[in-house]
Amino acid sequence: MKPHSNDTYSGVKPFLFFPPLFILASLILFLYSKDALCVNKYIQIQKDSFFFINHYLGQYPNLIYNLTQFGDCLVFSSFISILIVYTPKIWESLLSTLIVTLIFSCLLKHLFAVPRPAAVFDNTSFFIAGKAICAHNSLPSGHSITIFATLTILMFPFAPKDLKCRILHYSAFIILGAVLAFTRVGIGAHYPLDVIIGTIIGYISGLLGIFITRKYNILTWINNKKYYPILILMFLICSILLICRIINTNLIIFYLALISLVFSLYKLITLYIKK
Repeated sequence: MKPHSNDTYSGVKPFLFFPPLFILASLILFLYSKDALCVNKYIQIQKDSFFFINHYLGQYPNLIYNLTQFGDCLVFSSFISILIVYTPKIWESLLSTLIVTLIFSCLLKHLFAVPRPAAVFDNTSFFIAGKAICAHNSLPSGHSITIFATLTILMFPFAPKDLKCRILHYSAFIILGAVLAFTRVGIGAHYPLDVIIGTIIGYISGLLGIFITRKYNILTWINNKKYYPILILMFLICSILLICRIINTNLIIFYLALISLVFSLYKLITLYIKK
């Protein structure tokens, strides 16, 4: 399915900020009512749900460890890299969004300084995939922000015109995002609320990226073939980084991401030569 409008994000309106902001405000009120705005209480009220989700998802270690890599912008952007050829407007918004997510993630993690589960609980009491992370930067989940920010960018351009189909379309994206995001709990890296708050911030970041791109045409060069050598260089660097990931952590998701990126690289080079 291709975007059905000349303006890829014509249907994105400012009122779409209200639902996530309302949910975020409700979460803050909930934490306040539980006297959980301090770090220790914030962790304790999630202890049972963390162990439950971690235990359940931990039964599929290879699957969730592969799926959680979608929270890595290198991996997710590699899978959708081909869109830079066919729908460059999406990539304009994506690059703006990734900058916004980076700012939000760094600032909020530093502000809240919540210790990771591995820094609080006995590491033998729950499932941990990969290396245990013991830093004090659990809130919000950066991977969840990236996942929902990227899905937000992808969700609107391909939405069907029919209302019922559109609702199913949005629901599918939200469910997919939730599954991918909660793998962060499954691998023992985050608490459930880290993920939920991260998904909300990710959605808001995606909207901000769309509006920034719409107002400031700073990335329109992406659609200009004379700048393809810059994109080709970027994709080559990303390919090298993925190869390094494969060498260090031999996951199938990295192979698939590399295949997608190499195919996109081939298309870019072919189009540039034919110009």
